[in-house]
Amino acid sequence: MENNTSTIEMLFEKAEDYTRTTVELMKLQAVDKTADVLSSMISRIAVSIVFGMFAFLVNIGLSIWIGELLGKVYYGFFAVSSFYLLISILIYLFRDALIKVRVSNFIIVRMLKKS
Repeated sequence: MENNTSTIEMLFEKAEDYTRTTVELMKLQAVDKTADVLSSMISRIAVSIVFGMFAFLVNIGLSIWIGELLGKVYYGFFAVSSFYLLISILIYLFRDALIKVRVSNFIIVRMLKKS
C-alpha cells in the first residue's frame, strides 16, 4: 500500500513540475512573440518618420516651385494641400482595405510565425 502511495505522490509531483514548466514555456513564448511584433512595428515606425520628414521637405519645395509657376507662392501651397485633401478622402473611404486589413494581417503573421 505504501508503495502505491509513494508512486501516486511521485506522479503528482511530476505532473506539477510538468505544469509549471509548460506555463513557464508559454510565458516565454508570449514574451518572444510580443517582442517580435513590437520590434517590427517600431522599426517600421522609425522608417516611416524618416520618410515623412523627407516627404515634408519635398512638399515644401514642390509647393514653392508650383507657386512660382502659378505666379504666387501661396497658390502652390493651396495646390499641394488640395492634392493631400483628395488623398486623405480616398484613404478614409478605403481605410479598411488599405490599413486595417494589412495591419491585422501583419500582426497575425508575426504572432503565428514559427521561431
